[in-house]
Amino acid sequence: MSGPENPEIPETRRLKKRRQFTFARDGITERRKSVVIQARARTGEAPGPEIGEGFTATKKIGGAVQRNRAKRRLREASRRLLARHGRPGWDYVFIAREATLDVGWSRLLDDMESALISLARI
Repeated sequence: MSGPENPEIPETRRLKKRRQFTFARDGITERRKSVVIQARARTGEAPGPEIGEGFTATKKIGGAVQRNRAKRRLREASRRLLARHGRPGWDYVFIAREATLDVGWSRLLDDMESALISLARI
């Protein structure tokens, strides 16, 4: 989590409950070769200053080892990019695609960054 050491960078919080994931699913979606990102602004009187982040990989990706590796790659990429390109008060769900495992690290970062930039414009 980011936060106290640099007050300009918003904190992130992990999405853990299914309803948090389905809430983001009903928002806007950006698709790239190696990642799909779903995002939605939290509703209510006080959505909070944090950025919500969740990660998922379906069985189409492979067995448990491959799914966990794909999610680790997405978590690290998110750690590097979400605080800079994400919007406070929004929840983001990162969905691994088959290419997430094999694509080069710089391509994964580029795909995620371009998707986050597109989502920030909306």
